[in-house]
Amino acid sequence: MSSLLELSHELLHCIFCGIEPADLSALSRTCKDLNSYIRGNRLLHKDLYMRRYDEPRPEYGELDWEQEIKNLVTLEEILESEAGRDAKADRLGFVAEKIERLLETATRDHEASLNIQRLRAYFKHTSNIDAFLCASSLFERAGNDSQTPASTAELQQQSAKLHCLFGVPIDPLPKRSSLTFQRPNLSLSPSSCTRMQSRTLPTHTYARAKVYDLRQYTDATLWGPFMDDGSQRVDWEKVEAIMIVLGFNLNKFSQRSDGRWPKVWDQAFVGATPNSFTSHEPAKLAPPKESEEESEEISKIRELALSLNSQDPYGVTGTWMRVVCFLDYNDLYAFNFSHRIGAQDLRDPIDTEEGIIDLEESLQVTKIEAPGSVSEDDEWVSVDGDGQDWSSFKGDRLPVVHFRGRSRSLHASWDPNANSAIRGTVRQTASGDIRWTTFSIFHGEERWRSEGIQVGGIRSARGVLGSWFDKDYDMHGPAGPTAFWKVSDSCEDDRNSGIPFAYY
Repeated sequence: MSSLLELSHELLHCIFCGIEPADLSALSRTCKDLNSYIRGNRLLHKDLYMRRYDEPRPEYGELDWEQEIKNLVTLEEILESEAGRDAKADRLGFVAEKIERLLETATRDHEASLNIQRLRAYFKHTSNIDAFLCASSLFERAGNDSQTPASTAELQQQSAKLHCLFGVPIDPLPKRSSLTFQRPNLSLSPSSCTRMQSRTLPTHTYARAKVYDLRQYTDATLWGPFMDDGSQRVDWEKVEAIMIVLGFNLNKFSQRSDGRWPKVWDQAFVGATPNSFTSHEPAKLAPPKESEEESEEISKIRELALSLNSQDPYGVTGTWMRVVCFLDYNDLYAFNFSHRIGAQDLRDPIDTEEGIIDLEESLQVTKIEAPGSVSEDDEWVSVDGDGQDWSSFKGDRLPVVHFRGRSRSLHASWDPNANSAIRGTVRQTASGDIRWTTFSIFHGEERWRSEGIQVGGIRSARGVLGSWFDKDYDMHGPAGPTAFWKVSDSCEDDRNSGIPFAYY
């Protein structure tokens, strides 16, 4: 030991950087001199961190590297443990907090990210999936015997959020031979048509019951995936249910199309980090037709659009893919109104076949307003503010961005509900989440509205999960789940005129 202690600090640093972080604590307890060298050694702990995890971006400031290493050693011990689900479940709060932190500080390239690679390896273990991803209230009825809800509502929310960040719905897809195109037997009662109580059902049937329960759509929830208290805090259990239902339908649609529609949401933690979207082509606006000379007015509008894009922190302008799912209105009505249940009672699971529309949307920023600006779309908030409590908010508040665009169906161009004009806003909530509001416009009249949250934070590649509904808030529906995600920074203007959307 004396020969080791006689080495220079530089050599000790090189040696100790090669050991496992979990062994550093034991090493510091071997003697007083080593304890003195290791404790408070910021550079040593920082270098150990950098060898195993991504370097946090400068905006996170100088971290307490020693505490970061201690936290990550504890996290690794929990996730690597051979203990069963029950033993691990007690650490749900700690695990969820640290994983969120690792995703926030991950590099933008998921293939090069050490954080994401390590997390994906840990969540190949069933015990981690059961303990940390399947502990929301949904799993009180759904899931297997190893998947049970956490002890408190707060922990259930944390598990649901972690499941959404994981991004791969925990819901096995039935074999193709078991999928059916047949409609329910309409000779039965409405409740029998929309419920299957004679066998154990997969998770998506319970999630579907939550998504299509029209009692979830209220002014307090903004008719979206928010808490029922008017706070605009995200209800991650709603987002989780939406993800599971959409994931099931997208996988089924991909299977039925024989691969012509690619699978999405099949890679754990990919795209669930801020600023993780990367366009494969440079941002551009469609040029004017060669046969026409661009007017001075259009030229100024085009310059304005480019200027707005540079000021937009959310990365709105570009091409997006959207999926919309819906129940036949007769099924939706029967599910909600065929018989009365208590206000707090849960509706039975349903495996009714849903419709699905896949859309391509071209969006472009048209206006940017100061943070906290109230628009006429938010009827439920005071004119003196946006209805949120910002007293605990930390950091710089982001502006409100308005946009317009167009939506077209990728597989059902004949559908009158598919092709439309689009307008909407993106804003930050007091909790730091990114809220998207969109309106679908047919023949100049707004018809459908959607509210959603960007999973993974600002400019995440995962995109937005939320709900769509009648813009007049019809309590009888229709309503359902929707999601959209960006595929390119390139935005095509009106193909016939070459005029930017900002013109309209």
